[in-house]
Amino acid sequence: MRPRPIQIALMLVVAMIAAGLVSADPAQDKVFPHLVHQTRLDNGLKVVVVPFDSPGTLAYFTVVRTGSRDEVEPGHSGFAHFFEHMMFRGTDKYSEDEYNEVLKRMGADINAFTSDDRTVYHMVGPASELESIIDLESDRFQNLRYSEDVFRREALAVLGEYNKNASSPFRAMFERLRQLAFEEHTYGHTTMGYVEDIKAMPGYYGYSLSFFERFYRPENITVLVVGDVQPDSVAQLAEKYYGSWRPGYMPPVIPAEAQQIEPRAGHINWPSPISPFLMLGYRVPAFSDTTVDTATLDIIAQLLFSESAPLYRKLVVDEQWVDFISGGYSDHRDPYLFTITSRIKSDDLVLKVRQAIAEAVADLSTEPIAVERLERIKSNLRYGFALGLDSPGSVARTLSNALIMTGDPHSLNRVFGQYQKVNPEDVRRITRETFKPETETVVTLSHLEDRPGTDDASEKSKAEVH
Repeated sequence: MRPRPIQIALMLVVAMIAAGLVSADPAQDKVFPHLVHQTRLDNGLKVVVVPFDSPGTLAYFTVVRTGSRDEVEPGHSGFAHFFEHMMFRGTDKYSEDEYNEVLKRMGADINAFTSDDRTVYHMVGPASELESIIDLESDRFQNLRYSEDVFRREALAVLGEYNKNASSPFRAMFERLRQLAFEEHTYGHTTMGYVEDIKAMPGYYGYSLSFFERFYRPENITVLVVGDVQPDSVAQLAEKYYGSWRPGYMPPVIPAEAQQIEPRAGHINWPSPISPFLMLGYRVPAFSDTTVDTATLDIIAQLLFSESAPLYRKLVVDEQWVDFISGGYSDHRDPYLFTITSRIKSDDLVLKVRQAIAEAVADLSTEPIAVERLERIKSNLRYGFALGLDSPGSVARTLSNALIMTGDPHSLNRVFGQYQKVNPEDVRRITRETFKPETETVVTLSHLEDRPGTDDASEKSKAEVH
């Protein structure tokens, strides 16, 4: 007979305890078990090295603490994501083709991603090529070169990417939700930016050069190396290849968002027949590793929307009103949103689904959760996290989030220390503070046959900007 999932999980936890990765008493050990070596060059560049048992392999991440959050100038959203593309366009030393040829010879895997608070360039390759990797990466971050023609072609490619993504109802709803929820803060636009700004981007070659000069500076960047490496060797090579990089980071002034005092709502009329969608957003504080708030929000997401949660079972399994429902909070440097998303079987069920969500939230805000259930969720989150640290790339990706949120890789252990402090009253308190009617933003999407191609967004929507 095959082991049940819970038996498998318990076996894995026992194996981890036996291997020394975690202790039997979570309060007595660190959830991130690896030694972290940190160096800061005179120009401000931070170098973080984590030796990891991955013979012959390393992960090399360049973590830029700039994302769409930093795009404060009107008409210029989308440039953080744009540079995710441009950084592969070559330098005088290594042209785009030469750069790719070196990576091919190494057998390295490289890519990048951008989000609200970061742009991360990541590579997994052979540890024997460490110096070549540092040579390549340090060169393009200090000496990126591209012509105006190349810039314009890439800007058009970004517009093509936006248009492709626009076919997703999730993308349209997420854009609308953020426009409604944030009237001042730059979280009001998504990582790709407003479509009008993307269309105008080919005319901003000069601005792109200034963006690179402002944000791609050593004080705003961390080089993160995980794998079969020696910390001293990495530090020496970093000094050799990055030491002459001129500092000059100019942080933007991010506008603060005013307190939301009334609910906001919008509707998107999809041009073709589709099941109705519901998306809700509620204001939550910025990421914190010094209070229980962030940890409690993660636990609330499990209590409400995991497959074992009563709300999930009611909506998906028993009543079968929805195809799916999910909810949660993602780490952000500034106050953000706890979002709930669902695809509903028919229009007449939308109000019933909203009522079921409201009832589940009300129960969680008033009824004390069983301590045993709370502790199971904590253990699941903790050991699920630990089990994910299984490769240089996964370790580096996890550390990069800590570096973006706090600048300190040790915040991983601090935030999981906060998990251990969460008690039933914290769950009730944070639920009440989060799911307030006056801080709710709701977006619905459906197909209205009698009004094809129209948009019923409320007057508070900023749809016109798009």
